[in-house]
Amino acid sequence: MDFIIQASYFAAAVLFIYGLKKMSSPADARKGIVWAGVGMVIATLVTFFHPAIHGLDKVIVIAIAMGLGGYLAWTSGKKVEMTDMPQMVALYNGMGGGAAAAIAAVMLIRQDGMSQTVQILAVIGALIGTMAFSGSLIAYAKLQGIMRKTIRFPMQQLVNASTFIITVILGLMIAFGGAEYSMGTLTIFFLLALAFGVMMTVPIGGADMPVVISLFNALTGLAVGFEGYVLENPAMMIAGIVVGSAGFLLTQLMAKAMNRPISNVLFSNFGEASGEAQEVSGTMKEIESSDVAVMMAFAEKVIIVPGYGMAVAQAQHKMWELVKQLQERDVTVKFAIHPVAGRMPGHMNVLLAEAGVPYDIIYDLDEINEEFATTDVTMVVGANDVVNPAARTDPNSPIYGMPILNADASKNVIVVKRGKGKGFSGIENHLFFGDNTRMLYGDAQQVAGDLVSDIKEI
Repeated sequence: MDFIIQASYFAAAVLFIYGLKKMSSPADARKGIVWAGVGMVIATLVTFFHPAIHGLDKVIVIAIAMGLGGYLAWTSGKKVEMTDMPQMVALYNGMGGGAAAAIAAVMLIRQDGMSQTVQILAVIGALIGTMAFSGSLIAYAKLQGIMRKTIRFPMQQLVNASTFIITVILGLMIAFGGAEYSMGTLTIFFLLALAFGVMMTVPIGGADMPVVISLFNALTGLAVGFEGYVLENPAMMIAGIVVGSAGFLLTQLMAKAMNRPISNVLFSNFGEASGEAQEVSGTMKEIESSDVAVMMAFAEKVIIVPGYGMAVAQAQHKMWELVKQLQERDVTVKFAIHPVAGRMPGHMNVLLAEAGVPYDIIYDLDEINEEFATTDVTMVVGANDVVNPAARTDPNSPIYGMPILNADASKNVIVVKRGKGKGFSGIENHLFFGDNTRMLYGDAQQVAGDLVSDIKEI
């Protein structure tokens, strides 16, 4: 029986890695999810045959937990809108971290003769998992609009650092104190870890959420990996290591795409300039939908830059309808995606895929940036900082040095925007005042629908 259990765990691990490999390609991503899911089913079912699971009562409890969790995941996954996917990812990250922390809590409360190594890893997993749990819930609240404002106060970083240091000290006392630590110490440790996760996340704005979600995903994976070692569960260890390493790599890539170290994202206030920013010259020039329709209908090449505004308006389907209308007129249309556009990694890619946009017309920053100079019309739909030329030209701008999509190099730029506000970061966008830029105000979905109708009449 032991051979069957270990062989099943090995098969599950292989399927996890194979699924991750498949997910690296948009065309095979769905298959990758299925294969990884099969691996998870195998790893879960083999639990029933584990030597430690004996007695009908334990089997019933596990079966109920699996059934309830599976039902909730299935129903929520079926009901959630694609525009709400960042919230679901944040919530699932939190659940994973919370589960790992709960396992650690049970093991530490039992104090069943754990070795020093196991006790240390249990404490580390508890700390990381608890932080990921509470931090992910705050991220969910921010993305859902429940917590609309960032919370900042004097000496905030000092308070956060002090909380973390005290939590670590308590963790060391638990890890190296053998069986001498009390329930009170353990309770305070978990409460402080929860508090630190909250305090670390509340000052971070929505524009930085892609990096934060990636980081919490990595922390959750790391916590699961540690608890896998504590439980002597190879599948948990491998899955946790894979998720953790992939999450940390993605976090680094996202931070690099913003030209900001991870520490700056977590501990600095995005939007604070190092000096006085350059004044913006010119005015925002408005344009009518019918005029934009003519420009796009008779263009040779059009690039569309989607952003969070497209997600909020749920405009991806209408945008794809607009693209098909232009393609019928032999206009070359491409989508340009910035790595941190939206509120989670790959947010725009997910929305476009859901609308049925083929992968071969979706390009990332490095692939398409040189093409803007030869583009007749670039349409910016709800994107802001990722197309702001101040990132190249204004050393005092908070986003200076961040790689951006060079939309301003196009012959004509159309910005689809709800109003004249500065956006979440509060930074004035120099692109909006450019001589070649025109503002098309309105809801992105309505604007795209109007353009489709106008182009049909041309």
